[in-house]
Amino acid sequence: MDDFLLRALLGGFGVALAAGPLGAFVVWRRMAYFGDALAHSGLLGVLLGAMLHINPQLGVVLTCLLVALALVVLQWRRGLATDTLLGILAHATLSLGLVALAFLETVRVDLVGYLFGDILAITTADLYWIWGGGLLALGALAGLWRPLLAMTVHEDLARVEGVAVFPTRLAFMLLIALVVAVAMKVVGILLVTSLLIIPAAAARRFARSPEGMAALASLIGGAAVGLGLWASLRWDTPAGPSVVVAATALFVLGLATPGRSRR
Repeated sequence: MDDFLLRALLGGFGVALAAGPLGAFVVWRRMAYFGDALAHSGLLGVLLGAMLHINPQLGVVLTCLLVALALVVLQWRRGLATDTLLGILAHATLSLGLVALAFLETVRVDLVGYLFGDILAITTADLYWIWGGGLLALGALAGLWRPLLAMTVHEDLARVEGVAVFPTRLAFMLLIALVVAVAMKVVGILLVTSLLIIPAAAARRFARSPEGMAALASLIGGAAVGLGLWASLRWDTPAGPSVVVAATALFVLGLATPGRSRR
């Protein structure tokens, strides 16, 4: 197997492993648009990294974390709904990144690669970044699992039972920001939320427990990475979008398959 393909598979599997459990909570808590808002801020993070002469992925992480914190602060203001705030942040950060790119004439940015991903160009350093960030996110999520699950079932009841609701919500948002930044190399800014949502949505039909859904979402995401890369090499299609198409095909296949019976 060629080295570039092996690195692509390892990078994709690392992203799928971290995105599966987090994606389950994104589906349960109906936070898909939050992932989009963070992803759209990624281009601004790339430019921030170029201006500060730091790793672009570190710039993406910093920008996503700042957007997550900004959303938490703005949610305290009751004048605007959360979906309205997300729409403002998503389009404002993406547009600001595109405008800033026009002024940075000395900075060369592969805009298509950042928008749609470049999984076949993953380097060994990228693998360390993906797996390190992914394992960090999974470890933190394991510590937050019980309080976050209690909040997802019933937030007011969780607060009465002693769950620190605000810190747990903030930590979860920061974990999503970290995974979005990690996954950007694989499927790009415009498609990164798909690896959070589609495998988790496909797993929900067959899971018998929250933990089972999280594990199954990671497996489906890994299968989508493998199928997408195979299709990309077979028909010479863009690798990142091919991964998303494969995940969508698995979701549709799951809809046509009898799942577990539930009310």
